Amino acid sequence: MAIERRREGSVFTPFVDLQREIDRMFDEAFEDFGIRRSIGNGFIPTVNVYETEDAVNIEMEISGIEKDAFDIDLSDGVLTVKGEKKDEREDKSRNYHLVERTFGNFSRSFTIPDNVDQDKAKAKYENGILKIELPKKEEAKREAKKLEIE
Repeated sequence: MAIERRREGSVFTPFVDLQREIDRMFDEAFEDFGIRRSIGNGFIPTVNVYETEDAVNIEMEISGIEKDAFDIDLSDGVLTVKGEKKDEREDKSRNYHLVERTFGNFSRSFTIPDNVDQDKAKAKYENGILKIELPKKEEAKREAKKLEIE
């Protein structure tokens, strides 16, 4: 019994078109926050972006990719991570009944705040998580102060 997930040219076509339109609307909305994504062939890594007192941190979930397959560029205040998650269904001896894992090229870009020292950025990949640490400039750390309530 073969279970297929049909897309183009099937009863699901209107839903695929609707999903693409919703994705486009979200892409446009998030560009205002400095977040841009490129879908490529359908694989979009999930991301957590958080800030600590010392750094802005980006964690991207990308399991199944070798660390050498990433291209990370940080220039002109924009961090871009590109790569490819290869389709493992090349083995013709397998008869797949369901495929939910996504594959393909991806690109995620983030506008980096001015208070980040780009020269001290670090990237680490372990357990399927790409971690990028963007340390803050020393003067940005000193700017923060606590106010007492009178």
